[in-house]
Amino acid sequence: MGNQRVGIVIKNEVYAQKKARKLIQKLGDKCVVIDTQEKTASHLPENLICIIVLGGDGTFLSVARFIEDKKIPLMGVKFGEVGFLAETTEENLHEAIEAVFRGDYIIRERARLNIKVMRKGEQIIYVNVLNDAVINKAALSRLASCAVYLDDTYLTTYRADGLIVATPTGSTAYSLAAGGPVVHPEVPSIILTPICPFTLTNRPLIIPDTTRVEIRLEGSPEDMILTLDGQEGFEMDPRDKIFIKKSRNAVKMISLEDQSYFKVLKTRLKWSGGRS
Repeated sequence: MGNQRVGIVIKNEVYAQKKARKLIQKLGDKCVVIDTQEKTASHLPENLICIIVLGGDGTFLSVARFIEDKKIPLMGVKFGEVGFLAETTEENLHEAIEAVFRGDYIIRERARLNIKVMRKGEQIIYVNVLNDAVINKAALSRLASCAVYLDDTYLTTYRADGLIVATPTGSTAYSLAAGGPVVHPEVPSIILTPICPFTLTNRPLIIPDTTRVEIRLEGSPEDMILTLDGQEGFEMDPRDKIFIKKSRNAVKMISLEDQSYFKVLKTRLKWSGGRS
């Protein structure tokens, strides 16, 4: 097992780069720096134990999309406050890496959503997201009109500023800000959260993750945007159809502490009261 290495992805930011330089010096040939600007993950070395992501939740999300269906576990390292995905802090970084080389860690699987967009019978987008897909308006124009079908059965047409379709992991991201529920990552579900719905009875909805979701933008204004994981934005055509289902490929996350999700949750949401 002596030839095993860890991959390192570094956020394009001065402090992360500085920390990474020290880490790379220390690890020497036990690490390899990965450039996620390359178009494909096919060039990744075979013998990686994991990829260490230096730079918080946003960087983690982009690496999760970059590795596509490769089964390499990811370990997120946050500088400053603890992230939901980057749960290892810089103070614990060296112990965490030693634990990884010892094999002393837990792998947690996080479900992803597969997003497919069809335009005039052609597939124009096919991607997996870890947090969410968001349909909303580019400008302060009239309400979006998202007709939602679940397993081919018509549910309702959301007239709203937009619609968020999230994984449990994404429940604490934009969906939460829009009034959606916090869903534990081990609850197999898909969350539909309308953004500022016109109708007060349009509430967030949690559905089984075996459900196939289809969204039609009929009647929506021209300037609709589909945003994936809060990072990639695509201009939509009102005739587009968006198909969303649970991806066959989960993201494997390295966790060093059992039951740490609730601790992270309390810290990030600044919940207080009772015994700490």
